Amino acid sequence: MKSFTYQNPTKIVFGQGTTAQLGELVEPYGKTVLLVYGSGSIKRTGLYDQVMSQLHSIDAKVVELSGIEPNPRLTSVKRGIELCRGEGVDFILAVGGGSVLDAAKAIAAGVPYDGDVWDFFMHKAAIADALPMGAILTLSATGSEMNGNAVVSNWETKQKRSFGSIHTYPRFSILDPTLTFSVPRDQTVNGIVDIMSHVFEQYFSLTEDVPLQERLCESILQTVIENAELALDKPDSYEARANLMLCGTLALNGGLISVGMANDWASHGIEHEISAIYDIPHGAGLSIVFPNWMKYVYAERVGRFAQYAERVWGIERGSKSDEDMALAGISATRAFFTRIGAPATLSFYDIGEEHLDVMAREAVLFGPIGNFKKLHEQDVKEILVMAL
Repeated sequence: MKSFTYQNPTKIVFGQGTTAQLGELVEPYGKTVLLVYGSGSIKRTGLYDQVMSQLHSIDAKVVELSGIEPNPRLTSVKRGIELCRGEGVDFILAVGGGSVLDAAKAIAAGVPYDGDVWDFFMHKAAIADALPMGAILTLSATGSEMNGNAVVSNWETKQKRSFGSIHTYPRFSILDPTLTFSVPRDQTVNGIVDIMSHVFEQYFSLTEDVPLQERLCESILQTVIENAELALDKPDSYEARANLMLCGTLALNGGLISVGMANDWASHGIEHEISAIYDIPHGAGLSIVFPNWMKYVYAERVGRFAQYAERVWGIERGSKSDEDMALAGISATRAFFTRIGAPATLSFYDIGEEHLDVMAREAVLFGPIGNFKKLHEQDVKEILVMAL
């Protein structure tokens, strides 16, 4: 196990009806609030009215930024920065899923920065300060409610990049599972894949002697698998939705489940290049990429994949070799994704060979990606070819 430092400053307020605590949570941070949200589903569900009532109860001035895209655009982030500066915003409140939260974090980091906020995503500058922000989560997926990460797309350059900073952790996040009851089936599916993928990025590690971390990862994967189809069949199942929501938060909250372990993150890097060009849903892209990444790298530590097959999918070893077990676990992963309705190939989105070279090159712009197996440009292209 490696040495580590772990810190998470986000306060989680979990449970039905917890939006009623919003006013008291926001009040210490000031009276001018930027409310960031997406296409308007929060108005259809009545959540918008609840939020406004809570903010008005503390006499807050509310400035609105709506229309945040599923893959949030740099243009929206810059519009938010301008609003904050022009209106003297004290606090940013993100209401939505991971895309809305990511946009809010980028805005928060960009307001006190003199340069172009894109500098943070291109590794040209480090975040030294940010406006305080909080969140009300409406989709179980990214874990953005309890980490400092943000992913933003620059549509002009066809680049999708990320940053992470302790300064952009939400001060609080309200997690009410009932707010996810109305999430469309395809978004629920993509969220399930995203949660599992976050665990995969940490679980498939070369670090030895980390039995607790391995079991933490395995337990989240098992819990997602156990609750996924119930949430899809009965969208208003509080138990299933609550379990998925908590899994999503724990799967990516600054590394709690993988402290002391080297992580990978190559599959996310590859998916970012796909959606940077084709604007496909992140979870759907991961469903396509991850099983192919698994096939490409499993021989680097076949025992970890064999353990995954046995502990997560319950595949009995019998006379199977480690390689047989590893391949069975990979097949079980693909079968599960297919069963819940997640895509398996890039052709599902009519994506062909046209931009494979560009995607492979951009994925390794800052050097080889991954840790389980270091991937260079040709490796990335081979995985993309497998995904066609």
